[in-house]
Amino acid sequence: MASSFHTLSHLTTKTTPIRFSQINQSPLKNPLIYFPVKSSNFPLRFPAISISKSSLNFTPKSALMAKSEKDYSNVDVLDSEEQVAFELAKFSANLSDYFVNERGAFTVVVSGGSLIKSLRKLVEPPYVDSIDWTKWHVFWVDERVVPKDHPDSNYKLAYDGFLSKVPIPPGNVYAINDSLSAEGAADDYEAGLKQLVKTNILATSPTSGFPKFDVMLLGMGPDGHVASLFPGHPLLKESQRWVTSINDSPKPPPERITFTFPVINSSANIALVVCGSGKAAVVKTALSGDQSSDMLPVQMVSPEGELKWFLDKEAAAML
Repeated sequence: MASSFHTLSHLTTKTTPIRFSQINQSPLKNPLIYFPVKSSNFPLRFPAISISKSSLNFTPKSALMAKSEKDYSNVDVLDSEEQVAFELAKFSANLSDYFVNERGAFTVVVSGGSLIKSLRKLVEPPYVDSIDWTKWHVFWVDERVVPKDHPDSNYKLAYDGFLSKVPIPPGNVYAINDSLSAEGAADDYEAGLKQLVKTNILATSPTSGFPKFDVMLLGMGPDGHVASLFPGHPLLKESQRWVTSINDSPKPPPERITFTFPVINSSANIALVVCGSGKAAVVKTALSGDQSSDMLPVQMVSPEGELKWFLDKEAAAML
């Protein structure tokens, strides 16, 4: 079975999905999904970054566990969700500039939920006019296996709130094949990612061998779940697959696909965006460094690159 992602234009017009066999045969014939990325630029090492470093505020991943409870040097606590959205836009735009200049493409993973709302400042001046959207490649860290026009679809959420408002080429937006079962959709998405590695759109980690996305923009559930990786679920221990399926999600709908932790933690950058008082207790647990009991999924987020938290003051109220 040929692997394919369904594209952004799915909701508005009938289109033929991109087939990854076509990419393999002649990548240059599909300019919307191929960029001449120089493999010599990998792995990217962030100490060399000179752009707007104060905005990016990179911190070694070990810093979170090494510091005291009151020293959160990779955590931005902001006055409001509105300010979180401003800072997240600045962070994303700076990373976009860096990776586009460095290798001609920017690979971005988004989640569902409130994260998409927090991206709204990217579709306003100055960012909507200054970002090179043609170089963005957008993926989902998890997706509900429902039609793309279904209210539960993370694709629809992102399309309505973000993707439809910026000129990212439709061929650069990689949605799941929602005509397949959860297992089939996970297999298909993983196969598609592997094709993008072959065409140098995606890097791979020299340490883990898993795909190395430029940035993952993630939210967190009130139970501490990230992606569709839930507390106590066996998928937390998955160590081989890039993308896998879940048929018993404790949060409906039950059938989903999700990136695994080896992929999440191979990222060059991860932003965890958390707002609201309902998540304050979990934020406290996640940032305390306390591992006396079973770790929450959010505590397992530990990228090879950089981890940055964006919190409003309500989410940070118990720190």
